[in-house]
Amino acid sequence: MPSRQRPYPSDLSDARWDLLEPTLTAWRAERRGKGLDIGRPPEHDLRRIMDAILYVDRTGIPWRYLPHDFPPWETVYGYFAAWQKDEVFGQLNGLLRRLVREAEGRDAEPSACILDAQSIKTSANVPATGQGIDAGKKIAGRKRHIGVDTLGLLLAVLVTAANVSDNAGGIQVLSSIAADHPRITKAWADTGYRTKVIDHGARLGIDVEVTRRDPAHKGFKVIPRRWVVERTFGWLMHHRRLARDYETHPHRSEAMIHLAMIDLMSRRLTRESTPNWKDS
Repeated sequence: MPSRQRPYPSDLSDARWDLLEPTLTAWRAERRGKGLDIGRPPEHDLRRIMDAILYVDRTGIPWRYLPHDFPPWETVYGYFAAWQKDEVFGQLNGLLRRLVREAEGRDAEPSACILDAQSIKTSANVPATGQGIDAGKKIAGRKRHIGVDTLGLLLAVLVTAANVSDNAGGIQVLSSIAADHPRITKAWADTGYRTKVIDHGARLGIDVEVTRRDPAHKGFKVIPRRWVVERTFGWLMHHRRLARDYETHPHRSEAMIHLAMIDLMSRRLTRESTPNWKDS
């Protein structure tokens, strides 16, 4: 493998790697313990693998276009697929979210959340069966349904065809949040979420409040609580792989969203700046 002269802006610093390394090392050890990696020792360093995956997430390049100073793209993609399947990205997202919350003086587990959805165009490689048309926003593609805490940190994500309603996606996201975060008793959502979501929340012990614009107010106005989740979507757009949906399977799209938040939170914990591809 060619030696690297300079690190890429997306590469993990030592401090950021220290946050991720225990989880990734434990994953590799568990696989070997189950006999899934029998044979010679692993050839590629996990840090280089993670650097390569973050490079794809940040720059948006196809896997086959990975620079040659990374491990082979087939190897990198294989790890990405395995980590997505084994929910490693979700584990890292949860770990870093708890650390960020504690660093901000909050309880590790939240008691409230905000729901929202974003329709996004897809690339030509995405199967037609995994797409739809959001008639309201006139976008053909997929829809990202997310739930975040009051800091804007990801609690749950679901990627569907764009024609899936906010209600249908919101019900699934709310169920995931209730299962994984039992302290949550309050949720905010916009007017795209109807009575079904409110009723479903009530059955889960979560009070869902729909926030509305003041019809008497003219022009732009920040809606309480709603700006938090809108900012999260803005954070995701710093990662070029998420400016459009390029993944053939929705679960891989969800993994890319987890990766963007892993990148953001690890930088926040180590007080490192986040380069923006739009400025390059």
